[in-house]
Amino acid sequence: MKLCRFGPRGAEKPGLYDKAGKLRDLSGVISDFGPAELSRESLHRLSGLDLESLPEVGGDVRLGVPVARIPQIVAIGLNYEDHAIEANLPIPAEPATFLKSVSSLNGPYDDVMLPKDSEHSDWELELGVFIGKTARYVTEAEAPGHIAGYCVVNDLSERFNQKQRGSQWSKGKGADTFCPVGPWLVTADEVANANDLAMYLYVNGVRRQVGNTRTMIFNVPQIIAYVSRYITLHPGDLVITGTPPGVGEGIKPDPIYLKAGDEMRFGIEQLGEQTHQVVAWRHLDQKELS
Repeated sequence: MKLCRFGPRGAEKPGLYDKAGKLRDLSGVISDFGPAELSRESLHRLSGLDLESLPEVGGDVRLGVPVARIPQIVAIGLNYEDHAIEANLPIPAEPATFLKSVSSLNGPYDDVMLPKDSEHSDWELELGVFIGKTARYVTEAEAPGHIAGYCVVNDLSERFNQKQRGSQWSKGKGADTFCPVGPWLVTADEVANANDLAMYLYVNGVRRQVGNTRTMIFNVPQIIAYVSRYITLHPGDLVITGTPPGVGEGIKPDPIYLKAGDEMRFGIEQLGEQTHQVVAWRHLDQKELS
């Protein structure tokens, strides 16, 4: 299934795309699509619905983050060898983990806003993994049973804040709008092999990133098992798994960073595509931040 949330920011409704690509309204079945709806039992109930009996959503509608009330975002850094090399950092012997603020969540077509005075904002296309069952000290063999589905994520980063303001990457990772997710969550049963998905990212029509999840240093089950040793993963948690080479910081001889007016388009095989306009910083009101 391709599950989503649609409508104005802060007032999204749950939805589902049928096999014909039509958006169906699930609000008569569930009030929202949040952590509780990611359990295997809940997903099974949704998969048994008569989709043609659900209201079709017409017109041009906004898509929001596909899961409401995401508890935490756990990120893996330097998980592609070529990316570690372009970043001039050692190949990690264990997954490098950090937390990304949930206040950075953003819809799949919403504007990406640069942080105030930013001159080093960068893109990072990543495979996202949604947790559907609490994971605590799980094995690699057990890990797939804790996965609800997959999505496209951009782990946007302000490089100066990330690397020049102390040792905590979160300063460069948690800006408002810096974690676009979507356009939908594809349930795990529809993704035959999450460790072999083609990836691409374009900035202003120029291809900047190309890769495949099969070149990850640590694959999805290894990541889930590893993280669960140190952080209990709960339903609704989002794990993002690292970026392939081609980030702006790594462009030679001169890095290229995002600026207002740029357009990003990026996607992952089977999981959809996002498009964003990059805009300058401005003060956001509470409704825009919800």
